Amino acid sequence: AKFGRVSSDGTPYPLFSYTGLVPWTLFATGLSLSVNSVAANMNLVKKIYFPREVFPMGAVMGCFVDFLVASTLVGGLMAVYRFPVSVQFLWLPWLMAIEVGFLVSIALIASAMNVFYRDVKYLVPLGVQLWMFITPVIYPVSKVPEALRPWYLLNPMAVVVDGVRRVVLHGQPPELQPLLVATGRVLLLGVTAYGYFKRVEVKFADLI
Repeated sequence: AKFGRVSSDGTPYPLFSYTGLVPWTLFATGLSLSVNSVAANMNLVKKIYFPREVFPMGAVMGCFVDFLVASTLVGGLMAVYRFPVSVQFLWLPWLMAIEVGFLVSIALIASAMNVFYRDVKYLVPLGVQLWMFITPVIYPVSKVPEALRPWYLLNPMAVVVDGVRRVVLHGQPPELQPLLVATGRVLLLGVTAYGYFKRVEVKFADLI
């Protein structure tokens, strides 16, 4: 099936596009809301000591609730187009764990950097828009040249969106190698991001 000139790998385009937009919207909205979360709570940061990572993580978790609501609409579209639920849906928690871990990691780094460099909150929305073009939100991974695909799938969000589509639309498991690579990279990034955030948070009260 195609919408205009955009391929949807043989599936109805509304369902194809929505299964990409739901996880992408979680990432884009979560990152956009979390980047200024520490700086926007300057009074609390100055007056009370508590783990400052609750601000970016809280912003992400708030967006995750919206994601769960939006996901129910995917179920509605599946019913309309008579797409069955398969055992492959058991892969979805792993895929979403990769996305949330990746999102929290980027949110920790960006929110901390925004305390020191206030232009970060303006650069993040631009970066998110550009990021969308290297993530298969409005097109399938099959349209990426095969020679470039291993590099393309180094983007954890590409692995997540493609994996969700494989599971939901085709009843297939995600590609295992990119999934394992993305998991390892997100775990490493998470440790690095948290370490960076905790190292610099002691300076927040002096700079805000």
